[in-house]
Amino acid sequence: MHIRRILAAVIATAALAGLGLTGATTAQASAPSDNPWDPISAATCQQGGGTVTKAQFGRNPYYCKGGTYDNRIVQ
Repeated sequence: MHIRRILAAVIATAALAGLGLTGATTAQASAPSDNPWDPISAATCQQGGGTVTKAQFGRNPYYCKGGTYDNRIVQ
């Protein structure tokens, strides 16, 4: 009986901790990506000190020129 109560308490604690972890994961997922292949918005490019420039060729018509996000694809 004593082991069942301890096990139930451990499971309940893990469930409550899991709720806290999912909130932290959601907050982390919304952070900006450092992956250079992930497209950024035009506003993000401008906030980083760059300008949105039309590409001469290629599949992606716009990219960020200069600033923090230099050569990143603009969506």
